[in-house]
Amino acid sequence: MKKVKVLIIDDSALVRQTLFGLLSLDPDIEVIGMASDPYIAASKINEEIPDVITLDVEMPKMDGLTFLKKLMSQHPIPVVVISTLTEKGTDTALQALELGAVDVVAKPKINTKELLEKIGLELCEKIKVASTAFVKRKAINNSPLSNEVQPKLSADAILEKVSSKRSLIQTTEIVIAVGASTGGTEALRTFLMQMPIDCPGIIIVQHMPEMFTRQFAKRLDSICAISVKEAENGDEVLPGHALIAPGNMHMLLKRSGARYHVDVKDGPLVNRHRPAVDVLFRSVSRYAGKNAIGVIMTGMGGDGSKGLLEMKEEGAFTIAQDERSCVVFGMPKEAIKLNAACDVLPLTQIAPYIINKTKK
Repeated sequence: MKKVKVLIIDDSALVRQTLFGLLSLDPDIEVIGMASDPYIAASKINEEIPDVITLDVEMPKMDGLTFLKKLMSQHPIPVVVISTLTEKGTDTALQALELGAVDVVAKPKINTKELLEKIGLELCEKIKVASTAFVKRKAINNSPLSNEVQPKLSADAILEKVSSKRSLIQTTEIVIAVGASTGGTEALRTFLMQMPIDCPGIIIVQHMPEMFTRQFAKRLDSICAISVKEAENGDEVLPGHALIAPGNMHMLLKRSGARYHVDVKDGPLVNRHRPAVDVLFRSVSRYAGKNAIGVIMTGMGGDGSKGLLEMKEEGAFTIAQDERSCVVFGMPKEAIKLNAACDVLPLTQIAPYIINKTKK
């Protein structure tokens, strides 16, 4: 199978050499070049076009955002941003996603070889996913770097599956639950900006690193009519408000009487994710049942597909984003295969459809 050709752009020699070593361990990846700044990178791209670029956004001569703008306007190539876990770093990375980067990987504040090695598996995974984005390419098998891969647990690890029918008579308040991964930051922005201030309460799992979700929520809150925040344990699910699960924490819907709230908790990785969409959707199927609407958006893998089916089986209305509007048609595709989606819609039509349905 053809290897994914990668160009590494980072001004730190230590980071470049460490990333080269990490990526070279994966049999499906070939590093075809390294560059210390965007000017050197441009010359290397002229010599050989990579399938994916890893990009540090904080660099001298030309910052990563400026380079990304030029790249996307002249020669779009899938980009995975590697950004530091600081407020400035996370905010810049979110700007990069808005400009067209496919995904982001959190880089340790201190760039030691040992700390950088911890992001190796995640980076390889995201590079291979990125290679399938934007243009239709044959998916590449995900070969682990080592045998130390965590087992792929289901939502059973967090919440047992039971029927919700016995308690639904207590409330008719509608809840909208959304799950997304690769490409989801821009999909969610499109979706939430269309939502009016009287929309039902929205709860969201977006696969993102820790700390990035807080900045992401703040950016959305500044541009949306509704209120958007990173969820905290016990937050109520209210009309005109959206709660985003914190990175590295699961989020579950709970109910006390007729009032909904969220439970933010630690726990094992589910479908190799934390937060996991399946965990959220299962909790919604239990505590909201037919009073819920489920939406699964762009992303790689199958997280959320089984949970969406559980929601549908409990009477919820479920939607999958269509292939044409997805950055990566993975999660919606798996949901559609399971017949978990009541309807399949383009991204721009999902919010208007929900608004119309809830008004009726």
